[in-house]
Amino acid sequence: MSKYEILDKIGSPSDLRELSDEELDTLASEIRRFLVDNVSRTGGHLASNLGVVELTLALHRAMDTPRDRIIFDVGHQSYVHKLVTGRREKFDTLRKGGGLSGFTKRDESEYDCFGAGHSSTSLSAALGFAEADRIKGSDVYTVAVIGDGAFTGGMIHEALNNCENDLHLIIVINENEMSISKNIGRFASNLTKIRAGRRYLRTKKVTRNVIRRIPLIGNWLFRRMRNTKKVFKNLIYGSNYFEDLGLYYLGPVDGHDRAAIERLLTEAKSTGQSAVIHVKTKKGKGFAPAERDPGRYHGVAPGNGKGIVHDFSRAMGEYLCKKAEDDNSICAITAAMADGTGLSGFAERFPDRFFDVGIAEEHALTFASGLAAAGMKPVAAIYSTFLQRGYDNIIHDMALQNLPVTICVDRAGINASDGATHHGIFDVAFLSEIPGMNIYTPLTYGSLRACLDDALSSGKPCAVRYPHAGEYGEVVRRFYSDGDFSVRLARADFDDAPEAVIITDGRIVTEALKAEALLLSAGISCGTVLLEKLKPYGDTAEAVGELLGANTEYLLFYEEEIRNGGMGMILSDEMCRRGMLEGRSFSVLALDDNFAVRKSDIPVYEAAGLDARSAADIILEMKKRG
Repeated sequence: MSKYEILDKIGSPSDLRELSDEELDTLASEIRRFLVDNVSRTGGHLASNLGVVELTLALHRAMDTPRDRIIFDVGHQSYVHKLVTGRREKFDTLRKGGGLSGFTKRDESEYDCFGAGHSSTSLSAALGFAEADRIKGSDVYTVAVIGDGAFTGGMIHEALNNCENDLHLIIVINENEMSISKNIGRFASNLTKIRAGRRYLRTKKVTRNVIRRIPLIGNWLFRRMRNTKKVFKNLIYGSNYFEDLGLYYLGPVDGHDRAAIERLLTEAKSTGQSAVIHVKTKKGKGFAPAERDPGRYHGVAPGNGKGIVHDFSRAMGEYLCKKAEDDNSICAITAAMADGTGLSGFAERFPDRFFDVGIAEEHALTFASGLAAAGMKPVAAIYSTFLQRGYDNIIHDMALQNLPVTICVDRAGINASDGATHHGIFDVAFLSEIPGMNIYTPLTYGSLRACLDDALSSGKPCAVRYPHAGEYGEVVRRFYSDGDFSVRLARADFDDAPEAVIITDGRIVTEALKAEALLLSAGISCGTVLLEKLKPYGDTAEAVGELLGANTEYLLFYEEEIRNGGMGMILSDEMCRRGMLEGRSFSVLALDDNFAVRKSDIPVYEAAGLDARSAADIILEMKKRG
């Protein structure tokens, strides 16, 4: 007998529309069991997906998907959507190369009309679809499913400001943590149940159609009645932000009452106008541990949560706490990622100096600049791919005024499981071009502490970038055998100048050390230079030059960032201009105008063409050419 009696029969949303209420309830339970069983093995987002089971089923039953479109904000809560749109058999490949993405992805399914991975983008995209349909005269509907947390991001409000009320657009607000609506009380709660009832909606539809058919005054009378109803409703609910914007508002409604959500979706679609449906869900629904602690089960590591117990994020947070004990000017800023960036401990110990600004990286950076201008020492911890949103703020508000903000660039480099949406491969290039910006690249906990000390005392805007990983024992042994973790700009793992030298930074140094061994087996002596600081590049060039001997003929600048404007291109140019590369052959191995999208389940560096074999082959080719 099948473990998933109903789920096994679901190949597309059309199958959902044939199920009875009892079968749909069984299906919801089976989906939750499936998610717990599978995500515990593959890793991924668990609590958020457990919370949207009934909502997702209602969406696919009420809407004509894929003709009608569903856009999930961030996309991390789209696992149920993937399950019921023909991708169940591929779930063991979730977040693996060539497998299912952990987010929505256009080339994965016709049901994924817009790709995601970052927050607060859904409504702008949905508005684009809806406006395109209006221009074309299409009756297709677009639904944006948005968690309440996304409303801390400015893009949602920018998009709302442009939403016209005559579009085929439905905005589903999934409230699961923050409270958007005021505490409405029992009387208003009962009214909400009435307004979501079949009889109420049926009567409302008939009344609307009858009144609008009255000759000459029908539309005018309908508008007057609707405005009168709005006044009465506002006396109970208070002013409604969405209706004030001219949008038709329905809710709030229990987000686990599938039938009620379906009725509201059908009502919203029947009006022919832009609508907001407000649902309330519980993260981790149906799985007791996730219900009790949804934050812990937001992202689950593969193998039942057995992952890194200590990493650079935690090491940074712990050391920042130690620094803050002795320096009352140090404060920390996060953009809704206190746990992810290792700042939860700081928040507990120094609540007056900790600021979670929500999903608002631009604001975080300008806010940090204001703190710095007022004499504080702000540390803003932001993932590399989220830092991209604050590019203008770094230039205009921070660097132009030479304000001493320390940006901790978390998740720097390639991040295999989350894929291209979370690869930190652009920050070196866009930070390198900003005048006055210092860039550090520590790869041990000791060097991380030293770099933070240096950055906080520099009086300049600084970026300290580190990977989503733990400390590598081999790196400590090879480059820090003397126990000195002070910032040296560049460190070598060799004494005598070898024939070939690989110059690198970040986690990819582990591949460089493998390339050394490959070259040694081919009869070529090779060493590796690990960079602890990239910018100012002139200082780094001098430090690297001092490590090179007269016998060094071949240099490889090796990085897991984008080539254009990256470390290899800039540092090699700096060394050329200083005459350091005369008589030597050199090359740059980096991501060459691509997003490092894995097409098959092979190691991520190999898939990106950045593996040790590729590095060794480039040096072998240089030697062959002479």
